[in-house]
Amino acid sequence: MKDISLFIIAKNEADKIRTCIESAKSICSEIILCDSGSTDDTAKIAEELGAKVFLHEFVGFADQKNFALAQCSGKWALSLDADEELTKELAEEIASIPDDTDCNGFEIHRVNFFLGGRMNHSGLDNEYILRLIRIGSGKYRDVLVHEGLEISGKISRLKNEMLHYSYADLENYFTKFNKYTSLAAQDLKTKGRKFSFLGTILRLPFEFLKRYVLKLGFLDGIRGFIWAACSTFYVFVKYIKLWDKLRDNNKK
Repeated sequence: MKDISLFIIAKNEADKIRTCIESAKSICSEIILCDSGSTDDTAKIAEELGAKVFLHEFVGFADQKNFALAQCSGKWALSLDADEELTKELAEEIASIPDDTDCNGFEIHRVNFFLGGRMNHSGLDNEYILRLIRIGSGKYRDVLVHEGLEISGKISRLKNEMLHYSYADLENYFTKFNKYTSLAAQDLKTKGRKFSFLGTILRLPFEFLKRYVLKLGFLDGIRGFIWAACSTFYVFVKYIKLWDKLRDNNKK
């Protein structure tokens, strides 16, 4: 496969962006970085590595990624987050895809690391995410958070892994936690969702048991427990932020 545009959205990812770009640079003909106002050296490092840097105000993940995708001029587009990297084996597999493939997209197996350790269970062990697509075949769903690519045509899966170093410490986790829960609550409000006090209470034990027991989070040790607890708290905060937004509306 030839003529691949790598596109990344980022803000203040100077400690990760070099590894991300270098993991894919050898197989990409173009690198696009969409920066939403970094105050560190994210843009500078990307430019040093040959990236075209675009400044774009952040209003939501789908909007940001669709803007970045629109800047790609290759025949194929590869999406990576700044905290992700291709393994050498995955890069070689992508490069070996025939130019005349009948697929319009390829899902990639993402291996997740949390607080410095690999998560082999907890619902994080079997993630296949559409990240490589033929230009013009699709775009991201119009949501504020948990966006995903939607394309037309055949989709296949690649064999090798992409590494995701999501949260190195809990301070980093809760910084992103606050942003994501606010976006998720706004998304629920936009969709017309109503807040249910009883529904929220009943949801919480299920959310914890789903991750810790049903998805075998206990086999991930202390990280599995922390992930299950924090993910449950995420759901709680998302819904009480929805309640808060609806309460503010009722005041007006």
